[in-house]
Amino acid sequence: MRGKVTLQEIADAAGVSKFAVSRALAGKPGVSEDTRAAIVELAGKLGYFRQEQRGFVPGQPAEQTTWKGTVAVLFPNIRSQNRESKYWGPVFEGIADQLNAKGLDVLTLTEPSSDDIFSLLNPEAIRGIITVGSISTGILLNIRRLGIPFVMVDHRDPAVRTDTLFIDNWACMEEMLHSLIAKGYRHMQFVGNIHDAFSFHERWFAYRSTLERNGIEVQQDERLFAAKTADLSACLTDIAAQGLPELFVCVNDITAQLVIDALDGCGVRVPADCGVTGFDYTHEQHPIAATVKMDKELLGRRSVDQLLWRILNPASPCEKIAMGAELVVKIQHLPNASREKMAK
Repeated sequence: MRGKVTLQEIADAAGVSKFAVSRALAGKPGVSEDTRAAIVELAGKLGYFRQEQRGFVPGQPAEQTTWKGTVAVLFPNIRSQNRESKYWGPVFEGIADQLNAKGLDVLTLTEPSSDDIFSLLNPEAIRGIITVGSISTGILLNIRRLGIPFVMVDHRDPAVRTDTLFIDNWACMEEMLHSLIAKGYRHMQFVGNIHDAFSFHERWFAYRSTLERNGIEVQQDERLFAAKTADLSACLTDIAAQGLPELFVCVNDITAQLVIDALDGCGVRVPADCGVTGFDYTHEQHPIAATVKMDKELLGRRSVDQLLWRILNPASPCEKIAMGAELVVKIQHLPNASREKMAK
């Protein structure tokens, strides 16, 4: 019977060092993406991911379990959602740190264009999968068919029932808007591609609901949902010429920075002439009215905890975990133009 496939065997077959193989399979820096992909594929063909590595008993408490094996962390094939991003990077670090603390190996994968990678995985060797961000329905269904326990971070798919973890988008957006409404803000526009992520859509619904419950009419310019930066900039230029709202409420800090830059190009001063809010706290220095600061590493660690609990409790109903976050308000008054209107 063939023994366990070693990192050295993979290194010899790939013509690289054992160090490179270790870094590639763990998703650590030091190897190119092309080399990483080639090593993962070769490791799969050699049977590295088909080796049984049990070490747990269903129903046993997670804290009493000795864990062995590998957990795959699957990133979408989207440029902005990767280990280098200001948002997803800390989430991945939290995942990797918690898995290492539990004695589990980490395998990072980028969403494949086909399901070939799944033929290389053995459900008995891969303890579980954590998907990070927006993964396609087809890939999620393939994971489900394999019978491998998995948890989704910051994504939900109605076709696939599994555990999900989010920042509490609704409560955080609601809290931020209540704070700004209390300061006198009434005329707002929501900005961002609400179809790009489930969290963005949830933030939009929370925005709309909060305004309505506070008796504020929602007059949304739907051009501000534009997916392309050029289209968004053109819309902001048009709005700046016709009359600014008191506040642009953005789906995240990245979008807030795009809005601020576009307004600056029109001669609009932020926050003097109008306010801009963000979410996610990835741009600490830009002049935003408010944002939501979340513990991204904790989100990653909690996803590991939930995955391990799910492995030991496969029959329990699926859960959606919503984590709280800190509201950061930086502006204390209405923009100049709005104060002048209220004084007249």
